[in-house]
Amino acid sequence: MKRNSSINKNSSGYFFVLPFIIIFLIFGFWPLVNTFRLSFTDTILMSRKFKYVGLDNFVHIFKDPSFIKAFKNTAYIWILNFIPQIGLAMLFSVWFTSKKLKLKGVGLFRTLFYLPNVLMPAAIAALFASLFDFYGPANQLLVRLGIFSEGMMFFRNPSFSQALVIYIQWFMWFGQTIIILMAGMTSISGDFYESAMIDGANSGQMFRKITLPMLRPVMVYTLVTSLVGGMQMFDIPFMLTDGRGAPNGSIMTANVFMYLKYSSNKGHIGLASTVGVTIFIITSIVALAIFKILKDPDDIEKNKRK
Repeated sequence: MKRNSSINKNSSGYFFVLPFIIIFLIFGFWPLVNTFRLSFTDTILMSRKFKYVGLDNFVHIFKDPSFIKAFKNTAYIWILNFIPQIGLAMLFSVWFTSKKLKLKGVGLFRTLFYLPNVLMPAAIAALFASLFDFYGPANQLLVRLGIFSEGMMFFRNPSFSQALVIYIQWFMWFGQTIIILMAGMTSISGDFYESAMIDGANSGQMFRKITLPMLRPVMVYTLVTSLVGGMQMFDIPFMLTDGRGAPNGSIMTANVFMYLKYSSNKGHIGLASTVGVTIFIITSIVALAIFKILKDPDDIEKNKRK
């Protein structure tokens, strides 16, 4: 009787996870497989006819200067957003978790920093688009203060457009990075710091020799998730300029380029899928490189001994 009961319990477990498996296969796994399949075809919208073209789509996009520029824009915006984001987040995390400083109102500051992450990116993009519109508050203030003699077309300036997208990305994700780093720092046992203090280590030495090495898994997670999010950047640059990508395509990202391929030229699904697959492959390669570079040296030594 006990054996039958255990079998029934195991079967009921499969029954409860079955809805997730079915939903994942339909809406997660199949679209991924189908995207890879479509990337080797010349499929367009509103047509049942297509043929397999091999690697022609991949050759086409890598010869397209617009795709190269869009990919460079994506990498440039992500790097210039992530470097100050992780640097400032690390600094604030150290301050907020420091037992020496014992700062007050840490919970309030964490909440304020995290609030932008709760808002929808499209809403934030619409807000900044209105703020820097020709008749928006920014121009009105600058003209009334006498800084500008007339309103400025902000989004006709490539440098300003890129800088604004970089700032918005930082503004949205800075708070979440602080929360993750603080969680990692508070999980480090205080015994390590007490031992280091007894040995005469100063704050800088403890940060370099204890905090940073033990934050390695958290740093890898933060870097990889930021990379994935950065490579999928779409709504903010798209909403700021209604998909035009600002002058000279200065904020046209790889995903915006993919959407334009999908929505124009009769809706070339094959080319759009090729862009998506290319982004996926490049992101995976860079993520694997990050895992290898930031791998724990102790794990490397253990693997060598085996």
